[in-house]
Amino acid sequence: MSRALPKYNKRRVGLAGGAAAVALTGAVIAGTALAGESSEGGGADARTLAGPGTISCPDVASRLPAIPASAQAEVTRNLAQLDQQVAEANERLVDTVGQGGPNFVQNAILGPLEDKRIATVNRIATAIGRTADRPAGLDSLATCTLTK
Repeated sequence: MSRALPKYNKRRVGLAGGAAAVALTGAVIAGTALAGESSEGGGADARTLAGPGTISCPDVASRLPAIPASAQAEVTRNLAQLDQQVAEANERLVDTVGQGGPNFVQNAILGPLEDKRIATVNRIATAIGRTADRPAGLDSLATCTLTK
Protein backbone atom coordinates (compact mmCIF):
# COMPACT_ATOMS: atom_id res chain seq x y z
CA MET A 1 0.00 0.00 0.00
CA SER A 2 1.36 3.37 -0.93
CA ARG A 3 1.78 6.00 1.76
CA ALA A 4 1.49 8.84 -0.74
CA LEU A 5 -1.66 10.90 -0.72
CA PRO A 6 -3.91 10.64 -3.73
CA LYS A 7 -3.73 13.62 -6.07
CA TYR A 8 -7.01 15.16 -4.90
CA ASN A 9 -5.93 14.93 -1.24
CA LYS A 10 -2.69 16.75 -2.03
CA ARG A 11 -4.66 19.60 -3.56
CA ARG A 12 -7.04 19.69 -0.62
CA VAL A 13 -4.16 19.80 1.87
CA GLY A 14 -2.46 22.53 -0.16
CA LEU A 15 -5.63 24.61 -0.36
CA ALA A 16 -6.40 24.13 3.33
CA GLY A 17 -2.84 25.11 4.27
CA GLY A 18 -3.00 28.19 2.06
CA ALA A 19 -6.37 29.21 3.49
CA ALA A 20 -5.08 28.73 7.03
CA ALA A 21 -2.03 30.85 6.28
CA VAL A 22 -4.19 33.67 4.91
CA ALA A 23 -6.56 33.48 7.89
CA LEU A 24 -3.73 33.51 10.44
CA THR A 25 -1.98 36.38 8.70
CA GLY A 26 -5.22 38.36 8.76
CA ALA A 27 -5.68 37.60 12.45
CA VAL A 28 -2.14 38.72 13.26
CA ILE A 29 -2.58 41.95 11.28
CA ALA A 30 -5.94 42.66 12.93
CA GLY A 31 -4.50 41.90 16.37
CA THR A 32 -1.56 44.19 15.74
CA ALA A 33 -3.82 46.99 14.53
CA LEU A 34 -6.08 46.69 17.57
CA ALA A 35 -3.24 46.32 20.07
CA GLY A 36 -2.51 50.05 20.07
CA GLU A 37 -6.09 51.15 20.74
CA SER A 38 -7.06 52.16 24.26
CA SER A 39 -10.52 51.96 25.78
CA GLU A 40 -12.70 55.05 25.52
CA GLY A 41 -13.91 54.99 29.13
CA GLY A 42 -12.08 56.47 32.09
CA GLY A 43 -11.60 52.97 33.52
CA ALA A 44 -8.64 51.86 31.42
CA ASP A 45 -6.83 49.05 33.18
CA ALA A 46 -3.12 48.84 33.90
CA ARG A 47 -2.51 46.67 30.82
CA THR A 48 -3.54 49.38 28.36
CA LEU A 49 -1.66 52.06 30.28
CA ALA A 50 1.55 50.08 30.74
CA GLY A 51 1.75 48.92 27.12
CA PRO A 52 3.69 45.65 27.36
CA GLY A 53 5.01 46.05 23.82
CA THR A 54 4.96 43.47 21.05
CA ILE A 55 7.17 40.66 19.96
CA SER A 56 8.80 41.07 16.57
CA CYS A 57 10.53 38.28 14.71
CA PRO A 58 12.47 38.12 11.44
CA ASP A 59 10.42 37.19 8.38
CA VAL A 60 11.26 33.62 7.38
CA ALA A 61 9.19 33.48 4.18
CA SER A 62 11.17 36.24 2.46
CA ARG A 63 14.48 34.50 3.19
CA LEU A 64 13.55 31.11 1.74
CA PRO A 65 14.92 29.90 -1.59
CA ALA A 66 12.60 28.62 -4.32
CA ILE A 67 10.26 26.09 -2.73
CA PRO A 68 9.78 22.83 -4.64
CA ALA A 69 6.15 22.04 -5.45
CA SER A 70 6.34 18.83 -3.43
CA ALA A 71 7.24 20.81 -0.30
CA GLN A 72 4.90 23.78 -0.80
CA ALA A 73 2.04 22.55 1.41
CA GLU A 74 4.33 21.61 4.30
CA VAL A 75 6.26 24.89 4.07
CA THR A 76 3.03 26.91 3.96
CA ARG A 77 1.69 25.05 6.98
CA ASN A 78 4.89 25.68 8.95
CA LEU A 79 4.99 29.37 7.96
CA ALA A 80 1.43 29.68 9.29
CA GLN A 81 2.58 27.95 12.47
CA LEU A 82 5.36 30.55 12.87
CA ASP A 83 2.74 33.32 12.68
CA GLN A 84 0.56 31.49 15.20
CA GLN A 85 3.48 31.10 17.60
CA VAL A 86 4.16 34.84 17.54
CA ALA A 87 0.45 35.62 18.01
CA GLU A 88 0.30 33.32 21.04
CA ALA A 89 3.47 34.86 22.49
CA ASN A 90 2.03 38.36 22.06
CA GLU A 91 -1.18 37.24 23.79
CA ARG A 92 0.82 35.76 26.65
CA LEU A 93 2.82 38.98 26.89
CA VAL A 94 -0.39 40.96 27.42
CA ASP A 95 -1.84 38.40 29.84
CA THR A 96 1.25 38.38 32.08
CA VAL A 97 1.90 42.11 32.44
CA GLY A 98 3.42 42.79 35.86
CA GLN A 99 4.28 39.17 36.62
CA GLY A 100 7.71 37.77 37.35
CA GLY A 101 11.03 39.44 37.80
CA PRO A 102 13.31 41.39 35.50
CA ASN A 103 13.99 38.43 33.17
CA PHE A 104 10.43 37.11 33.08
CA VAL A 105 9.73 38.03 29.44
CA GLN A 106 13.01 36.50 28.26
CA ASN A 107 12.69 33.32 30.31
CA ALA A 108 8.95 32.68 30.05
CA ILE A 109 8.04 34.05 26.61
CA LEU A 110 10.97 34.84 24.29
CA GLY A 111 13.10 31.80 25.19
CA PRO A 112 10.36 29.20 24.63
CA LEU A 113 9.24 31.05 21.49
CA GLU A 114 12.76 30.81 20.07
CA ASP A 115 12.85 27.07 20.78
CA LYS A 116 9.52 26.57 18.99
CA ARG A 117 10.65 28.71 16.05
CA ILE A 118 13.93 26.76 15.70
CA ALA A 119 11.97 23.50 15.49
CA THR A 120 9.54 24.94 12.95
CA VAL A 121 12.29 26.51 10.80
CA ASN A 122 14.12 23.18 10.84
CA ARG A 123 10.95 21.44 9.59
CA ILE A 124 10.77 23.97 6.75
CA ALA A 125 14.43 23.38 5.84
CA THR A 126 13.91 19.62 5.97
CA ALA A 127 10.85 19.82 3.71
CA ILE A 128 12.79 21.84 1.13
CA GLY A 129 15.87 19.65 1.56
CA ARG A 130 14.01 16.51 0.55
CA THR A 131 13.97 17.55 -3.11
CA ALA A 132 16.38 20.50 -3.34
CA ASP A 133 19.39 21.85 -1.49
CA ARG A 134 18.61 22.35 2.19
CA PRO A 135 18.72 26.08 2.96
CA ALA A 136 21.42 27.04 5.46
CA GLY A 137 21.36 29.71 8.12
CA LEU A 138 17.63 29.75 8.78
CA ASP A 139 18.18 29.15 12.52
CA SER A 140 19.33 32.75 12.83
CA LEU A 141 15.75 33.80 12.01
CA ALA A 142 14.37 32.14 15.13
CA THR A 143 15.38 34.83 17.63
CA CYS A 144 12.66 37.38 18.38
CA THR A 145 12.82 40.65 20.31
CA LEU A 146 10.47 42.71 22.43
CA THR A 147 9.66 46.14 21.01
CA LYS A 148 7.95 48.75 23.12
